[in-house]
Amino acid sequence: MVKTYGAIVAVDDLNLEIAKGELFGCLGPNGAGKTTALKLSAGLVKPTAGSITIGGFDLQQQPLEAKRLIGFIPDNPYIYDSLTGREFMHFCAGLYKMNGQAVGARVVELFDRFQVGTWADRRCAEYSHGMKQRVVMASAFLHNPQIILIDEPMVGLDPAGMRLVKRILREFCADSGAVMLSTHTLLDAEELCDRVGIIHQGKMIACGTVEEIKRDRSRLEDAFIDLTSPAAV
Repeated sequence: MVKTYGAIVAVDDLNLEIAKGELFGCLGPNGAGKTTALKLSAGLVKPTAGSITIGGFDLQQQPLEAKRLIGFIPDNPYIYDSLTGREFMHFCAGLYKMNGQAVGARVVELFDRFQVGTWADRRCAEYSHGMKQRVVMASAFLHNPQIILIDEPMVGLDPAGMRLVKRILREFCADSGAVMLSTHTLLDAEELCDRVGIIHQGKMIACGTVEEIKRDRSRLEDAFIDLTSPAAV
C-alpha cells in the first residue's frame, strides 16, 4: 500500500501480511509512517494506491465487513468526558449495533479483565490518562474483533497497567487473534512481538523475528539505530 500527501510519501509500497495468532510490532523513528500504516489498516485513511484485506474482506470494497473484524486503539485515547466509563462502552456497543442484555455482561467482563473497578460508574472527566487508556482498550474488544490495531499501547500506563495489557494482548493472540502495534519502546517490542518490522521514511527496511533483526547485535536498540542511521539510508 501507498499513501501520499501531495509530494510527501508517508507510506511507500508497504507489503505486509499478519497471520492469526501473531503479534506484530511496527518500529521506526518519529515520522517514519507507523501511525499512517495503522490508520490505513484500520480504514481511517484511504490508500493512494494498493489494497488492504482484513479476514478476506477488501477494506475499500467491503468496508463494513472488514471493519467488524477490527479493534482500533489510538495513541491518544479519546473519550467523552461527560459519560461514565460504562456509558461510553454502551455508546460504543451501539456503533457496532450490539444491543440487549449480552452487552451489559460483556462490559462487566471487559471491565473486570482491564481492572477498571469502581471507576466504571464515574465520569470520564475524572479519569487519569492511564484509566482512559484502559477503557478505550476495553471498548476495542467489545465486538470480539479478529485483529487489534494499537498505537503506542503503553503510553500513560503505570507498570501494573503495562503488565496487564501485555498479558491481555498475548492471551488474545493465543486465542487466534492478531495484533499489529506501533511502539517506540524497543524493550516492549523485544518482549512481546513474534515479528517486528522497521519502517523508515515510509518504507519497510527490515522485517523478521527480533533475533533475525538483531543478527549479531546484543540488543534490538543497536540494530534499530544501525538500520535507521543516516549512514545506512
